Amino acid sequence: MQKLQEAAQKNGPLCVGLDTDPSYIPQSAAQKFASPAQAVLAYNKAIIERVQKEKCASCFKIQAAYYEAMGLEGMEVYAKTLRAVRDAGFVAISDVKRGDIAASASAYARAHFEGDFETDIITVNPYMGFETLEPFAEYCAQKGKGFFVLLRTSNPGAADIEQQELKQGGLVLDCVGKELNRIKDKMAAAFPGQTCSPVGAVVGCTHQEDAAQIRAAYPEIFFLIPGYGAQGGAADICGTLLQKAGGAVNSSRGILCAYKKDASLQEKLAAQTLTLDDIADSALRACLAAKVELTNFQQNAGGQR
Repeated sequence: MQKLQEAAQKNGPLCVGLDTDPSYIPQSAAQKFASPAQAVLAYNKAIIERVQKEKCASCFKIQAAYYEAMGLEGMEVYAKTLRAVRDAGFVAISDVKRGDIAASASAYARAHFEGDFETDIITVNPYMGFETLEPFAEYCAQKGKGFFVLLRTSNPGAADIEQQELKQGGLVLDCVGKELNRIKDKMAAAFPGQTCSPVGAVVGCTHQEDAAQIRAAYPEIFFLIPGYGAQGGAADICGTLLQKAGGAVNSSRGILCAYKKDASLQEKLAAQTLTLDDIADSALRACLAAKVELTNFQQNAGGQR
């Protein structure tokens, strides 16, 4: 997580989401590849190469579900995408939202922190109990990995559990936050001198009403911030959440499908002549614009403290 915090400070807080559904690639570009999965891999690599050259993002988040849905070939593409991200010098976040108990949790940690699907940071779901987090924390201490725990997510269903009030006062998400702080404090001994704990929190940018409160409650925890762009999350909320320990703001469809709203490509889109380079160049332009917007709001929010 320390590496990610440093990358966000250097290259800006944008996290590029490679939640690459084959349907996002226009047929004119996809038909040149042997399969939809191979088109996805080529698109992913094209974006990674462009972002690396322009230094306009801090990391990449790969949502495993899109690759699982493509079967065995999709999982091979998932592994190759992770490798491409890490080979390019970026932090790879695997959005897998694992959360199981005992031996199963240990197996999930091993599956994503070692072997074919090795990544740097994963997302985890704490709602089977906090014992589910222990195997992931062990990998942080032993191998320098990290994990983001769901705290305040960007989806409307967050109200069903996270926002429920407790009998003793507070909300369910406050219980999760308390555990995150406990793990952070425990980790501090294993990582002396580091400014960022290996445990982070997923905090969506779609809730203006509690953004400042959450940032203030967890000043030393780095945030993964979904919801920006296609989900309607606002850059000013991101600016608030990016204070203190900072964070990485994820945009997936807003980048992957930027060509659909790109004025310079509308004629090609109508004529069905878009190439992979066309859509990758458009994705890069979206990344550059997002970096500028997020950095401006981050700086403005910091100046208002």
